[in-house]
Amino acid sequence: MFPLTGRCGIRAAGEIDLTTRAVWEGVLDKAVREDDDVYYLELSDVTFVDVAGAGALAAAAERLQDGRRFVVRRPPSALRRTLDLLWPDQPGIEVSAS
Repeated sequence: MFPLTGRCGIRAAGEIDLTTRAVWEGVLDKAVREDDDVYYLELSDVTFVDVAGAGALAAAAERLQDGRRFVVRRPPSALRRTLDLLWPDQPGIEVSAS
């Protein structure tokens, strides 16, 4: 995971699963403590996110202060479907296809 240039957030690559979950959760915990209203998660190079990884994202979004949100850019389709199915009304997560 690498910091984004010019905006608050990270670019991730590969898979978010059991072997990388601790790193993913650490990134999300740090993001919750940031001051910016929007934290970008560029996931265009992520090939897979397991349900626990999606759950970690939803749990982190629940800890965001009012008005703050994660913008998840170009996630794998399975993550989008999991979020739509299990956390459809999570106001702290915005999924962007572009």
